[in-house]
Amino acid sequence: MQALANQLCENRQFGSKMTDSKYFTTTKKGEIFELKAELNSDKKEKKKEAVKKVIASMTVGKDVSALFPDVVNCMQTDNLELKKLVYLYLMNYAKSQPDMAIMAVNTFVKDCEDPNPLIRALAVRTMGCIRVDKITEYLCEPLRKCLKDEDPYVRKTAAVCVAKLHDINAQLVEDQGFLDTLKDLISDSNPMVVANAVAALSEIAESHPNSNLMDLNPQTMNKLLTALNECTEWGQIFILDCLANYTPRDDRESQSICERVTPRLSHANSAVVLSAVKVLMKFMEMLPKDLDYYGTLLKKLAPPLVTLLSAEPELQYVALRNINLIVQRRPEILKHEMKVFYVKYNDPIYVKLEKLDIMIRLASQANIAQVLAELKEYATEVDVDFVRKAVRAIGRCAIKVEQSAERCVSTLLDLIQTKVNYVVQEAIVVIKDIFRKYPNKYESVIATLCENLDSLDEPEARAAMIWIVGEYAERIDNADELLESFLEGFHDESTQVQLQLLTAIVKLFLKKPTETQELVQQVLSLATQDSDNPDLRDRGYIYWRLLSTDPVAAKEVVLAEKPLISEETDLIEPTLLEELICHIGTLASVYHKPPSAFVEGNHGVQHKGLPGSAGSAESESPDAVSAGAATEAPAAVIPSQGDLLGDLLNLDLTPPATTGPLPHSGGMQMGAMDLLGGGLDSLLGGDLGGSPAMGAGFGAPPAAMPPAFSAPVSGSLYDLFDLDNGVGMPLGSFCPPKTVWLPAMKAKGLEISGTFVRHAGVIQMEMTITNKAMSVMTGFAIQFNRNSFGLAPAGPIQVPSPLSPNQNIEVSLPLNTVGPVMKMEPLNNLQVAFKNNIDVFYFSCQYPISVLFAEDGKMERQVFLATWKDIPNENESQFQIKDCHLNSDAASNKLQSINIFTIAERTVDGQDMLYQSMKLTNGIWALAELKVQAGNPNYTVSLKCRAPEVSQCVFQSYEAVLKN
Repeated sequence: MQALANQLCENRQFGSKMTDSKYFTTTKKGEIFELKAELNSDKKEKKKEAVKKVIASMTVGKDVSALFPDVVNCMQTDNLELKKLVYLYLMNYAKSQPDMAIMAVNTFVKDCEDPNPLIRALAVRTMGCIRVDKITEYLCEPLRKCLKDEDPYVRKTAAVCVAKLHDINAQLVEDQGFLDTLKDLISDSNPMVVANAVAALSEIAESHPNSNLMDLNPQTMNKLLTALNECTEWGQIFILDCLANYTPRDDRESQSICERVTPRLSHANSAVVLSAVKVLMKFMEMLPKDLDYYGTLLKKLAPPLVTLLSAEPELQYVALRNINLIVQRRPEILKHEMKVFYVKYNDPIYVKLEKLDIMIRLASQANIAQVLAELKEYATEVDVDFVRKAVRAIGRCAIKVEQSAERCVSTLLDLIQTKVNYVVQEAIVVIKDIFRKYPNKYESVIATLCENLDSLDEPEARAAMIWIVGEYAERIDNADELLESFLEGFHDESTQVQLQLLTAIVKLFLKKPTETQELVQQVLSLATQDSDNPDLRDRGYIYWRLLSTDPVAAKEVVLAEKPLISEETDLIEPTLLEELICHIGTLASVYHKPPSAFVEGNHGVQHKGLPGSAGSAESESPDAVSAGAATEAPAAVIPSQGDLLGDLLNLDLTPPATTGPLPHSGGMQMGAMDLLGGGLDSLLGGDLGGSPAMGAGFGAPPAAMPPAFSAPVSGSLYDLFDLDNGVGMPLGSFCPPKTVWLPAMKAKGLEISGTFVRHAGVIQMEMTITNKAMSVMTGFAIQFNRNSFGLAPAGPIQVPSPLSPNQNIEVSLPLNTVGPVMKMEPLNNLQVAFKNNIDVFYFSCQYPISVLFAEDGKMERQVFLATWKDIPNENESQFQIKDCHLNSDAASNKLQSINIFTIAERTVDGQDMLYQSMKLTNGIWALAELKVQAGNPNYTVSLKCRAPEVSQCVFQSYEAVLKN
């Protein structure tokens, strides 16, 4: 009988759960009216049912805001379930009904003193979630009481509420002393209260990096480590993340902290494990390597990382991305664990590729035989992407472990014999790298490679094969025939293949000049006269010039001994790796990018580094930190020596030192080396305006340069980056005309018109304040809402009082950019509150983004070109500026007045191209290409920026200045 009763009870409970679905199925008309009646019913059950229906409607997206007063009336109840539902409704609709939300304030205050701690916590949590300014001031007293409540559940809820309130009104939190109370909670007896206090302080500190809220010292650390053992798993993560920001005083303290954190490595939650690994990786930096404990710690780190790889694929992937960073920093941790990274047949492709990458990083002389056997097996799989990566991995092993190179080459040749098209092509690409690493060692395999020439259809493989033929042309009897076969479809090839083919044929010509003169003439003609690709044309012109003027120099340049390629070409740059190690267990460690690369805004991004290293917190000044990503970005994109743009920029582009007119000869004395028959004038004249001087732009004139090249170089590439020619002389700051921001009819007789200007690095809000009322005005004050760039008044507005009727006054308000940030629509929108003795008035205005252009916005020329190349093409926007009648010099001068700096200027086909840079106060760079054509009143400006939403505002500044 008892069992039957239990069964009936379970069925009844199950039935009650199932009945909740009925609230979501109703589609009655006139439903709002019926709900209103039910909400005002005297019966408690009917009220509860009605509120459930309201919440269900709200959940599926119906607008039930009309019921706000009726739902709020249901708050006065002892039923916890009903109270929760009403609070849920309030959180959703309070923002759209702020005036009515105040009706609920008394109930909140009353609930904060309820004997039930669950209701006290619920009330303070809900008040924190209602983001209405009018309510926040009523929240202060209840919150202060809850922060000192006798129940730990209420205290921990109140701690989180402080962080929410800080996000709504930071000044209020500071004025009310809540931050000090929050710091006191770190000493609380309850570990969950400590964890929530740490979480709240960390959240606030992230949005204010320079506030020094988390004042960590040995006493605080001891309290946190004590709480660590007893709080929940998410509490442990908050505390561990906080510990990671601490820099120990010495190695003894570092060891002590490591010993107390190490037990967390055996936690079941993978997030706790990764947070503990982050702390240990950071503090290990301060331990001497000869210390016994150091070796013990290395051994303890391996098992938890290996255990993470037995989880589901998604968790495995996150673990592998973090392990990838750890292995780059400390490969010795996992050097004996190679087998756990062997690929399983049922691993998803993203896990397979990541495991493969780690296998290469762990490859050494001791385990290379196992690794190669495994990789050879992978190369016969069915997954094409995985096979390609496996073949590349064999090549990387050869480059990394010299003793294995011969075995790797032998394995690659075996794979080539399989004649599987994509395997052959990948093998050729990696063999090219092996030739670079070990010159004159494995060239005997070239004959085998040449047999597969016809099967190559991928650009990278074709380019690699062409490089091999050009590099070892003297060892290949029919090298000219092989390269000529590629030349037949020159215009159908990708840019990569075209560039490689051009270089290879020039190499061949320098090695066998008598046999290949016609071939080199053909490729130079195709590259310079028939191609629209600027990279290809520029390289063609440079080779042509070298061959035409000084074949010996050409040989030294083109056939120069190449530097050996490094063992690990894909290692993360050391300072970035240090920063990523400090972000283990976060998105940054999965993306392998610093937070500044994907977190918007100029607040909330702190650059971290390992202790005792170049990137450590001690060595960073606040200025360096606040500069953020902007200061780092250029350094990261300066091209390497082998980069095409880098090579072009490394040429000497300065004009000759001689200032007087140089002797001029009418003829071109090229002699036998005039490959193209028409001389340089005829070659360059068609493309670049026909001036002999134009040719001089492609390199510094050699000592034995023919007289024809000694013409003055004005307008040539010599002065491409030389801006002394009248470009960039400031004309004084641009000042947009004033517009009426607040009309008198909307502000009880107060009229405000104004504009924004930038003088000597200071942003000024220039206003004319007019009293059109019949009474005197006094007590002026101004406040800004949060905005996209953190604009805020640098001090109180200075308006001489009183302002008599019909009197106006000019006021200049200095601004700074350290206010709170919130993205606005449009981006340059500013919401202003202006107060006087009559009332508070609100208006919106838009500031020209040019007032945010900093005076240090002139990029180095190399950084400019490399950054332009590095920013994705989808971030480029193009705009037309119509009816503008300025020449390029005048345009450049005008733009420099608002800190848009011209980096370079050149003329192509009668069109002046200005390359310009500007830097916003929050560190965002914008790059521009302005095209100006004589006689054409329409300009074209192309803008590139890592934050493309800025481009429209930048264009508006261009248009305003150039058409002013």
